[in-house]
Amino acid sequence: MTSDPGTSLRPTPGAGTGEPERGERVRLRAVLIGALLALVICLVTPFNNAYLKGTPLGGGHFPLAPFYLLIWMMILTAGLRAVFRGRRLLTGRELLVMWAFMVLLSGVAWTGLARTFFINLTTPYHFATVENRWEEVLQPLLPKGWYPASREAMDGFYNGISGARQMDWIEVVQRIPWSAWAGPLLEWTGFILLCYFLMICVVSLLSRQPLYNERMNFPLLRVPILMQEALDEDRLGAFLTHRYLLAGLLVPVALHLINGLSFYNPSIPSIPTLVLAGKFFPKAGLFSGFTKLKIYIYPAFIGFAFLTAKPVSFSLWFFFLAGALLTGLLSVLGINIPGAVLGVTFGSTLARPEEMQTVGAYLVFFLFLAWLARFHFLDIFLKAFGRRKDADPQTEWITTQPAFWGFAAGSVGLIAWCHHYGLSIGAAVLVLVAFFVFTLVAVRIICQGGITYFTLTAAPLDALIAFFGSRFLTPVGLVVAAVTQKVLFLDLREALMPALLHARKVTDGVRNNRRIAVAMALALVAGVGVSFVAMLAVAYKFGARELEMEWATRTSVAVYENIFELVESPTEPRNWVLIFIACGAAVMLALVVCYHRFYWWPIHPIGYLTTYSSAMWTLWFSFFLGWACNALCMRYGGTALFKNLRLFFIGLIIGDFFMAGSWAIYGLFSYASYAVLPD
Repeated sequence: MTSDPGTSLRPTPGAGTGEPERGERVRLRAVLIGALLALVICLVTPFNNAYLKGTPLGGGHFPLAPFYLLIWMMILTAGLRAVFRGRRLLTGRELLVMWAFMVLLSGVAWTGLARTFFINLTTPYHFATVENRWEEVLQPLLPKGWYPASREAMDGFYNGISGARQMDWIEVVQRIPWSAWAGPLLEWTGFILLCYFLMICVVSLLSRQPLYNERMNFPLLRVPILMQEALDEDRLGAFLTHRYLLAGLLVPVALHLINGLSFYNPSIPSIPTLVLAGKFFPKAGLFSGFTKLKIYIYPAFIGFAFLTAKPVSFSLWFFFLAGALLTGLLSVLGINIPGAVLGVTFGSTLARPEEMQTVGAYLVFFLFLAWLARFHFLDIFLKAFGRRKDADPQTEWITTQPAFWGFAAGSVGLIAWCHHYGLSIGAAVLVLVAFFVFTLVAVRIICQGGITYFTLTAAPLDALIAFFGSRFLTPVGLVVAAVTQKVLFLDLREALMPALLHARKVTDGVRNNRRIAVAMALALVAGVGVSFVAMLAVAYKFGARELEMEWATRTSVAVYENIFELVESPTEPRNWVLIFIACGAAVMLALVVCYHRFYWWPIHPIGYLTTYSSAMWTLWFSFFLGWACNALCMRYGGTALFKNLRLFFIGLIIGDFFMAGSWAIYGLFSYASYAVLPD
């Protein structure tokens, strides 16, 4: 199918092939510096993103602040090596580990957790009115330990503490009503950390499958790894000054220099980076699904698309356009299914019944991944029960046996937590399985597809309600399932598990991996605490009403509105929804069979999973350009041209993030911030 081994989803029986050389150790200094920088990002992110409304320091699965710092740390380290010859203050691998720490925590500080967390916990009380009847219907169902008991604490969160703008930050933190928040924070921190522990165990258990058995390509790691290799071989200067890389670098530098100056001085003309292509399509007929089509120009995303395997990048834009074409085709055929057929849904962008295809596709693709890993699962079970031993335990985050039993204990703990607050045992198992199935499939999409910005179309609860209706959850169970989903498993733009798999790849082969894993776990605990304190401090100083929290508020209110509707009018499985789920499952089954059996098959199943993701409205054109350049290069220039042209696209990535970071720093001291990357 392709000569790139990273594109393969085909299994290799047993593990251990293609493993890297062992022996390198990451020193304590790198771990401490990485953790410290990560906590600084957690501390600054709420202020920058919510109050200053600046370029997000996190954002997506290749966040800005960590990579911007990595660039400068690489350059500084290379300079110090030139001055102090023979001394390696930090190795390239150690810098990558530091970057991995920052990536892990950058999501926790914003969309991955803190952005909606406090809005989620105050919405059912703060936005309750006589008209919406939440006080009468919803509030009696809410677990009391989850929410702050003081209305004054909630009002202070939205309106700010009187005179807080004139206070210093330490005084604001002291004035936060911690007595009202202590109970809910303790309850929820236990749930969050238990989920994180479970994710670490899952990544530790399953990472050998993509790393060794499938030799999966990690497009989002290609640039950091190439920079690390150049630094360790003392050729970073030659790498960064290569003429192809400099040519690519100049494109985003010139683009964002002009557009940034135009943003602050409108008399300077700007270069358009958004084309509203929908106006060129008719509102009725075969192409009616393209009326909202937009073309975004993001040089970094074009670079990532070029580095992604051709079948994957082709499939991502192909299925996006095919999904829009299906909308028009159904209209031409006279099959006009109203959106009301969907009923109540929790997916933030789920709007049409045909989009429920993604549920069937997710389930079949998950089963396909499980089938590919069947030999690996057998190996895990044999090691868990002491029938085999890990070949090199020091290079694992957690050796197989404790990881397996830690996963089992963590699962029981999560089920017990959900049951304690109102879910039946059976419902808790189904809900948690749905959460982790969707998350695991999303991890594959992000890490293999090179998608920096990914959103679910249908939520895990949408799948359960489609199959079983809402009655099996009970009203209290519905609250528990929907609110926990909103906390960690609904918006996956900065989800933790893809960052964990990337971190596992970065640390692969390190001899003191267990210590690094422990350090990452401790950093996550500290990161959750710092992010919570930072978000509360910003809210109580300025008032959440004055912050950039419109999206968080709107989506949190929508969750409780959906719960209210389902409590008032429980829903049953709907025929059209089940039909489209079955269609999605059938299409995905055909795709995975063809992809696995026919080496010439050009379409990757991952593309179908992103057909209706809102992320593709932003990224589809970038993947089209990246794929086209890659295909033309390999067709007419061969590997020699590819090696040089790859540096051009790496330059696009470095240049885009360099300008984004530079403008973000400028925005900290200005009245507004020019945004290079999407939120």
